[in-house]
Amino acid sequence: MSAVLHKNERIILGIDPGTTVMGFGVIKVVDKQMVLLELGILRLEKLADHPLKLKAIFEKMLALIDKHHPDELAIEAPFYGKNVQSMLKLGRAQGVAISAALSREIPITEYYPKKIKQSVTGNGNASKEQVAAMLDTLLHTKLAAEKLDATDALAAAVCHHFQTGNKTSTGSGKKGWKGFLSDNPGKIISAT
Repeated sequence: MSAVLHKNERIILGIDPGTTVMGFGVIKVVDKQMVLLELGILRLEKLADHPLKLKAIFEKMLALIDKHHPDELAIEAPFYGKNVQSMLKLGRAQGVAISAALSREIPITEYYPKKIKQSVTGNGNASKEQVAAMLDTLLHTKLAAEKLDATDALAAAVCHHFQTGNKTSTGSGKKGWKGFLSDNPGKIISAT
């Protein structure tokens, strides 16, 4: 029996690339509703050789793509740091993740960390815990504390949904956080 595909459905894979830990989150959006499909991390600290880490990232990306068949990839852009070697390694990890998506012809959008946090929480300087709390609210879930390394990836997927104008919705037409708030007044919670 084949699954019925809703015409206003899309799947977004979010990635937080890293050479020690790579976070991933997959959401399905049907009309205005987001559903968490998978959330996790790929641990790479046991691999001493950088090329082996890149291979593991590529293989995990292909496995996620083949499992969920995402329509789009949202990936966190590396932020500028003082350590050039770390930046080069992080850039390679991001490039490998992007290459895996391109090999399956998946459109890619890159977001800076501040943009992701701003889109999800309304605060570009939000902590991982604040991001996770808002994701819990938006996705009607309870993220485990050990999954905080993956929340950046999940937040990238949610950010992409918000930034692309909620393609699957017929809401107010406003983009971003203000549009979400006007379309979803019942989802606003107090920060007390």
